[in-house]
Amino acid sequence: MSQSGAFITAVLDWANDQGIGFKDIASLGNKAVLSETDFMQAWADDPDTNVILGYLEGVDDGREFIDDAREVTQDTPAVVVKSGRTEAGAQAASSHTGTIAGSEAAYEAGFKQAGVVRAENVQELFDFARALDGLPMPDSEDVAVITNAGGPGVMATDAVGDSRLSMASFEDDTIDALQGSMPDEANVYNPVDVIGDAEIDRFRTAIDTVLADEHVGCALVLSAPTAVIDYTELSGVITALQEKHNKPVVTCLMGGERTEQATDVLGDAGIPNYFDPARAIGSLDALAVQREVESRDYQAPTAFDVDRDAARDILEDAADRGATRLGVEAMDLLDAYGIPTPTGDVVDSPDAARRVARDIEGDVVMKIVSPDILHKSDIGGVKVGVETDAVADAYEDLITRATNYQPDATILGIQVQEMVDVDAGTETILGMNRDPQFGPLLLFGLGGIFVEILEDTSVRVAPVSEREAGDMIDDLDSAPLLRGARGRDPADEAAITEAIQRLSQLVTDFPAILELDVNPLLATGDSATALDVQLTIDPDEL
Repeated sequence: MSQSGAFITAVLDWANDQGIGFKDIASLGNKAVLSETDFMQAWADDPDTNVILGYLEGVDDGREFIDDAREVTQDTPAVVVKSGRTEAGAQAASSHTGTIAGSEAAYEAGFKQAGVVRAENVQELFDFARALDGLPMPDSEDVAVITNAGGPGVMATDAVGDSRLSMASFEDDTIDALQGSMPDEANVYNPVDVIGDAEIDRFRTAIDTVLADEHVGCALVLSAPTAVIDYTELSGVITALQEKHNKPVVTCLMGGERTEQATDVLGDAGIPNYFDPARAIGSLDALAVQREVESRDYQAPTAFDVDRDAARDILEDAADRGATRLGVEAMDLLDAYGIPTPTGDVVDSPDAARRVARDIEGDVVMKIVSPDILHKSDIGGVKVGVETDAVADAYEDLITRATNYQPDATILGIQVQEMVDVDAGTETILGMNRDPQFGPLLLFGLGGIFVEILEDTSVRVAPVSEREAGDMIDDLDSAPLLRGARGRDPADEAAITEAIQRLSQLVTDFPAILELDVNPLLATGDSATALDVQLTIDPDEL
């Protein structure tokens, strides 16, 4: 299926030369009547359709696409290339989350949640399709490389490092068997280099031995042309051994005209041949993606017991006073949905500040509350470690600073809050940006001052299940920091996961919330606590 008719005509012309056939082709056009999900559902029910391919420029209803496509992709692989990958959707965003989670991130997250295998270009579209059409699913993501050429073998190893795959670690029996059958100059570890003088029997022995290893989930057989190897004969060996072991094998028989007959033999057995080792590994990676998709156990999002009426009152009060941007004065919004926050309150007098401080054990933090002053610390609008006896004076000082800085600013009061030791945990960010196609996009990652520098974040379309919330943690390069790397105390992942789900429920319940940042969400060994919040609302949606 394609949103471009011209693309279809070009593909048909090219595919005819490549010997690639299609059961059905649909030109989606402007999707006035039928959409991509309609065709996906129809083809999923068709026993003669093995793989669905798509060229898309956009989807109209992202949530519907995810829900419908994930049912299809459990049994029928779908590979999609999407054009228009720009940051236009993020340019107008004003929050950290809005800047990072732009339109491209929405499609990336949506396709992932839908179980769609994403191709970056037309070449990948058909590379992946060939592998998904003809090869069995791997038992693991551990790949073996068997080669007669050292350089291309290293290239293949590099490509594995860039993918979700891993180089398989052979069993001792496999290494012993290879050492007993290969010349001394050969490399019997992965990648297995049978060296350039290898004839068919040496290749056969190496491939058979490696595929028999339980640690090997899939394999790449790679060969440069030599005087002693016949590609057509080698292709027959490869097809027979794949059938024997029922493990996916792709090939990289490098060369020109001498590869043509071998490619036909391999193709008849559903084994794709590629000139570039990276393309071959990419196709095995697509198989690994589909394997993960088919093994998913989809869960419904958890419905937490929350105070939706209290949350609505907070948002409506803001709308009534004409506010579209809220800060710490909206901390009670998080409380209403069960996201932990420090003890405290927003007050409008020195006496009220003193009363709140007396109920808090230890020193307090005090912040200006004003929708017109976003960067409060820049003007000295935050005081840390204020003793109870000094709270009233600190209140007056903060109000003076705010009015001197911006006389026409709306001052809602001062937040008095318990002090939290940020060094006792890891600062993370939890946020949401509302995408026009997919709706609320959740973002989680390393927070504090590092969010825009490191950009180590994960995005999902809300609502999310417990598993999907946990996957957002797994996605992070910095996940080891949350799990106790370098002697750090591990964070409470269950608390983080629950906070993600609760925010997911909040932004799903209230479409009026356009953007929201909890930064930082402090993750400690026993909690995940929101220390600050900013959000943008659309009063017309309330």
